[in-house]
Amino acid sequence: MKITFLGVGESCDEMYPNTSVWVESFRDGVRSSVLLDCGFTVPPLYWRQNSNPDDLDALWISHFHGDHFFGTPALLLRFWERKRSKPLVVLGPKGVEEVITASMELAYGGFFNKLNYSLHFKEANRREPLVCAGLNWSFAENLHSREDLAVRLEDGKHAVFYSGDGLYTEETVALADKVDLAIHEAFTLDGDTAGHGSVFKCLEFGRRASVKRLALVHMQRDERRERMEEIELHLKGVKDLNVLLPEPGDGLVLSREEERRDGS
Repeated sequence: MKITFLGVGESCDEMYPNTSVWVESFRDGVRSSVLLDCGFTVPPLYWRQNSNPDDLDALWISHFHGDHFFGTPALLLRFWERKRSKPLVVLGPKGVEEVITASMELAYGGFFNKLNYSLHFKEANRREPLVCAGLNWSFAENLHSREDLAVRLEDGKHAVFYSGDGLYTEETVALADKVDLAIHEAFTLDGDTAGHGSVFKCLEFGRRASVKRLALVHMQRDERRERMEEIELHLKGVKDLNVLLPEPGDGLVLSREEERRDGS
């Protein structure tokens, strides 16, 4: 399983693009390509990595804030322009079909019905795991200002957790249990911000869920700029967790060889 951090920023960061993660996996010889969230700054980052319009199998939308889904119309338009023919699955919380259809109509009126490929919408239910794009998907709700679903993806060898936005809950701790990689929003170093996580809370989450690696993303821009030295110093002192602060474009390959080196 390969993870590419297309962006790791929040909604208004002028230096760091919106948080979005591209997941590639092979299962029984079949490749899966999944994009986790698609905010307004994301499509060009994806196109730089992948010019094949038929490569992407599924798009996941964690919640309906612009920095997590407003890039979808541009993504769909370019797929149309590049003559995509393969169906695309779009998964997200309740109402995902209505929200994506409406956003496409606002952005490019009349184009939704011109798409030369089909869209299959699936509403995620945190009580009902599903299989899609060759992966096992399961869900839990994070604590955010509107419904936000965390997701766990498994390919039979590895498991990845992605929080979307928000503060962890008992449900999301259980969902992330012993994953190879947990990607979680850490808006600030410490303190409480309504509907958001922090570095301290994410470390607590990672320990409770016994995750193998923890990647911190979606940091508030002033916090990143003014307190990064303090954040890095604190994380250097963490010995019981493997914590990452990914930069845009960073990649990570989860492999059996890597597990053996870690002693897992």
